[in-house]
Amino acid sequence: MAGIDRLVDDLERSYTEVQERMSDPAVYNDHRQAAEIGRKLKELEEPVRLAREWRSTVEDLGAARDDGDLRELVPELEERAHGLEEELRVALAPRDPADAKDVLLEIRGAAGGDEAALWAAEVARMLQRYAERRGFRTETLSTNESDGGGIKETTFAIKGDGAYSVFKFEGGTHRVQRVPVTESQGRIHTSTATVAVMPEAEDVEVAVDENDLKIDVYRSTGPGGQSVNTTDSAVRITHQPTGLVVSMQDEKSQLQNKLKAMRVLRARLYELEREKQQAELAEQRRSQIGGGQRAEKIRTYNFPESRVTDHRVKLTEHRLEQVLGGELDAFTDALQEEERRLALDSR
Repeated sequence: MAGIDRLVDDLERSYTEVQERMSDPAVYNDHRQAAEIGRKLKELEEPVRLAREWRSTVEDLGAARDDGDLRELVPELEERAHGLEEELRVALAPRDPADAKDVLLEIRGAAGGDEAALWAAEVARMLQRYAERRGFRTETLSTNESDGGGIKETTFAIKGDGAYSVFKFEGGTHRVQRVPVTESQGRIHTSTATVAVMPEAEDVEVAVDENDLKIDVYRSTGPGGQSVNTTDSAVRITHQPTGLVVSMQDEKSQLQNKLKAMRVLRARLYELEREKQQAELAEQRRSQIGGGQRAEKIRTYNFPESRVTDHRVKLTEHRLEQVLGGELDAFTDALQEEERRLALDSR
């Protein structure tokens, strides 16, 4: 009990200090620092609420033990205090600082030709439907369609508090096993689509020097390479220090395409910085994207058996249609629970 008592004292002291820093004019006038302190304050709100509820419950427990008329409440209060203690420990487990952010998703058809492009389109729809079911907003930034009705690649944003904490688990290779429409002999084929998930960086977090950018403009093209408009509205931005290249052509306005490209570039630069700071995130990024080969996968979608298996937590659901309709909560819950378990084990 003494250990949790000290923990609660330290937590309330930290919360008071962060509140005081937030009201400091020097912090308020520094946008980057104010954003950082604001995030810290938000992170502490739930643990502080639990800590105060725990302290109140412990006080009630002490009073019940000393009062014969209230002694029958002791078991219930003991159970509640223990439960709050566990909740508090979980709430204080190390968290990814990007969890509260909006996200950018890049989805590409990988192994499997036209079938992979069709599958990439289905994965994109699945994730957009999941976002809508969770109350997030989606915004398509660019889509490069294939000739066969699928997509070569698409980039879209998912906006809402905690979006990254949900969608970071979708990063990786999604493998499908099914009979393609074009397969005349009824043989099952395996195809893949890759999903890259990046926290969307705020302007104050990633400073981009215009002198580091090479900006090319050209006419946008549709499937098959035909020109779809007559002005040089498409934009390709190369960040010369890192070699990162982002292209946008969906908007008719060159300025709008440039603004979208800059959002994606900032997200990629932010992710690069995260990788530098934490070696384990670099490994996560590599395993997340992989090479799109058939053997690399985070999840398999088997159509003949209506089966979806997440290979990271060994969870299988026999309701493929619902999963493709955006019902991914069971997978997210299991993956978040595993993340919390690993964070607590590392303390």
